[in-house]
Amino acid sequence: MTKVGLILLRSNSRYGLWTVPLLVAMTCCAGLAVSTADFASWQNILNLVAQAVPLILVSIGQMIVILVKGLDLSVGSVVSLTTGILSLNAPVYLTVPAAMLAAVMVGLANGIAVTRFRVHPIIATLSIMGITQGVTMFVRPSAGGTIAPEIVSLVSGQLLGIYMPVIWTIVGCALAWKIVHGSRFGLHLFAIGGGETAGTFGISEQRNLLAAYVLSACFAAAAGIFLAGRIASGDPNIGTQYAVDSITAVALGGTQLAGGIGSLHGTVIGCALLALIANGMNLLNVSAFIQTVVKGLILLVVISLQPRKNIGL
Repeated sequence: MTKVGLILLRSNSRYGLWTVPLLVAMTCCAGLAVSTADFASWQNILNLVAQAVPLILVSIGQMIVILVKGLDLSVGSVVSLTTGILSLNAPVYLTVPAAMLAAVMVGLANGIAVTRFRVHPIIATLSIMGITQGVTMFVRPSAGGTIAPEIVSLVSGQLLGIYMPVIWTIVGCALAWKIVHGSRFGLHLFAIGGGETAGTFGISEQRNLLAAYVLSACFAAAAGIFLAGRIASGDPNIGTQYAVDSITAVALGGTQLAGGIGSLHGTVIGCALLALIANGMNLLNVSAFIQTVVKGLILLVVISLQPRKNIGL
């Protein structure tokens, strides 16, 4: 076997096996380019990128929480709440800070429930998800409202010849790379997820867990801002699918749900693969109900392939 082949098949002990989904994504691209006439069109590619941006942002936050053996089911509600707040008839300099503050409050609630009250992450974030969704329905009972032109312009159009969804992706990934792979906080995430106790390395486990959940909510709010600008309205149900989709994308990218193993590039590849599958099924006119079944099966298969004794969920 060639040296390149060995690299592609090797599972990095820290980053996980991200090369396999990369190969699958490349295969999907080739297959869709041959089987559908519209896949390789410039318009479809731009649409694919725009569809992937919110999932990438939400999945980045989800990955940060999963690295510390957590799980955040409230991300979808944060996305919906953000679009609801932004659709209120108020200046953008009030709605955007309000949306981010709401996200921080959700993240703190999740973190406190998990660290201080020792509630299992699934139960804690599921409860906060319900509360957040209730607040969302109060703020925006049904789809509608108006999004400030400043936010719409941040999502559509170009900047220096670069399409805005691409800029969102670059900025989001650069910030996440600094947090996860280029800071002491990132090292602490891997240490905590790997079972290395605070007493051993002087790491404040509770403080880092709290920060992880706050970051997850903030990235979900960023996704909500992008979605609000894209649809130019608020929607209390727009974030429904992002909890499961983000977990699926993170797992597809090689991140272990047991914590301690994962990478940003793996997560982005997982998001790209999931977006490719959804885009391909749309181009092939696959029923939306079947698409939901396929996503569920993908998550089930990916989790079942992870070492069962290491999964703490």
